Amino acid sequence: MTLHRRTVFQASIATSLAASLLSSSAYGNNGQSDRDGDDHRGPMPGMVFTSTNAVAGNEVLAWSDTGHGLTLRQRIATQGTGTGGGLGSQGAVTLTGSGRYLLVVNAGSNSISTFRLTRSGLRLMGVVASGGLAPTSVTEDDGLVFVLNSAGSGNVAGFVNLRGRLLPIANSSRGLSAAGGTAPAQVGLTPDGATLVVAERATNRLTTYAVMDDGSLGAPQANASIGMTPFGFAFTESGALLVSEAFGGAANASAVSSYGFSDAAPQTPTVISASVATRQTAACWVVITPNGRYAYATNTASGSISQYRVATGGQLTLVQAAAASMAGSGPIDAAVSSSGRSLYVLNNGLHSVAGYRIGRDGSLVGAVMASGLPVGSVGLAST
Repeated sequence: MTLHRRTVFQASIATSLAASLLSSSAYGNNGQSDRDGDDHRGPMPGMVFTSTNAVAGNEVLAWSDTGHGLTLRQRIATQGTGTGGGLGSQGAVTLTGSGRYLLVVNAGSNSISTFRLTRSGLRLMGVVASGGLAPTSVTEDDGLVFVLNSAGSGNVAGFVNLRGRLLPIANSSRGLSAAGGTAPAQVGLTPDGATLVVAERATNRLTTYAVMDDGSLGAPQANASIGMTPFGFAFTESGALLVSEAFGGAANASAVSSYGFSDAAPQTPTVISASVATRQTAACWVVITPNGRYAYATNTASGSISQYRVATGGQLTLVQAAAASMAGSGPIDAAVSSSGRSLYVLNNGLHSVAGYRIGRDGSLVGAVMASGLPVGSVGLAST
């Protein structure tokens, strides 16, 4: 995000916040003050979050990593509902860049829940309509939030995050590259905040939008993915985009590609490394360490995690096709801790979360487990 856009948008947030506080007396949607004494101290480190995605009522599960295992610390309702099955997306549970808020999709009730992270645990701040049908992915940058709605024609919708209260942004709802049938998997903002990206599995496209100074969006621009079935993606701090490619689930055909964006064409991804094979099956989720040196792709059908080295310019090299594997695990969502020392993976097949220690060379060591997750649990985030 350029300094100009950051300045303009932050000014609009400040104006909206002042009006909001006047009307709400500084209270969130659930009637609790944002000025509680434990809020300013920030969240506990080493926390891991996922959602149950339950039809009867979605919940967030929060664990602490003690170094010897994952201990369940909290189970809290989102006041929304899930679908009870996989969402086929990355970003269903997302931490904001500040680490102060957790955003969770409620795909069954077409809403987004926002939680404040405090030393005493999660606190629900509000629930807002997602601006479409079946929200499956959410992203945030400097108070600007975008939601991907996957059902119906499919669309993205924008919001301002005002201390955990999401307010819709005018002229920020846009369709995808086609009216339906795109099977979108993830929405995400480039590190500079200038471009919004959506991966579309069915069309093999990376659809992009210009983000305006006021948070509104330009028209969708459809860009062909270099590999088939683009799924999850992540950005390095320098702006390289890494995209997992499932190749329709073909055996041992999965890959990860990297792209760059230029100032001259900020909505047009240019290939850096094309379809660097995992040599595994169904690579669907990808995450990057905070230092940008290593990336990991979870291979759902192979029950494995592939490790890549990421060069400064975004070039990819496969280090280990199976840096970790677990029979029947069906790994989906993944998250790297803010320290860069741990990788967490949601194992759909085993209904568990596994935590691996990341070595200095990016290797994965050991696995601490949290088991007994409800069927259909989705999304993963870590402090």
